[in-house]
Amino acid sequence: MILDENDRKILRLLQDDAHLTLKDISNRINLSLTPVHDRVKRLEKEGIIERYVSVLNKKKLGINLTVYCQVTLVKQTFDISESFNQAILNLPEVVECNFVSGSFDYLLKIVLPDMESYHHFHQMKLSILPEVSLINSFFIISEVKSTTVLPI
Repeated sequence: MILDENDRKILRLLQDDAHLTLKDISNRINLSLTPVHDRVKRLEKEGIIERYVSVLNKKKLGINLTVYCQVTLVKQTFDISESFNQAILNLPEVVECNFVSGSFDYLLKIVLPDMESYHHFHQMKLSILPEVSLINSFFIISEVKSTTVLPI
């Protein structure tokens, strides 16, 4: 799908505030309401806009610890990877999971209330997975930038 500048403007606005009405968007990009409506519907239909979400404040919810884990599997086979993928989907503490190239297999982003919670997660949920061979954990001291906005 080819995006023109009006599509990009709409996407930038919605990334910043998904609560904007079609009328608000129309006024901000100087395009009438019907074309804005049609464009948003097309962007949704084409899967450019996957869904609308709310970004929550982790600290106010008591989620004070972010951990990145490098996970190495016991073997790099399709079946073992698929089994690990399915197990990770059932762990709500894991907010991102990426299969990567390099000296380990997966990079996980995990959010929890505190170090004690992470210790429990590590010992009782992650390290017990039969597909896991090695886990290296990195604890975030200070978050410099966190955004969901894509540069379009």
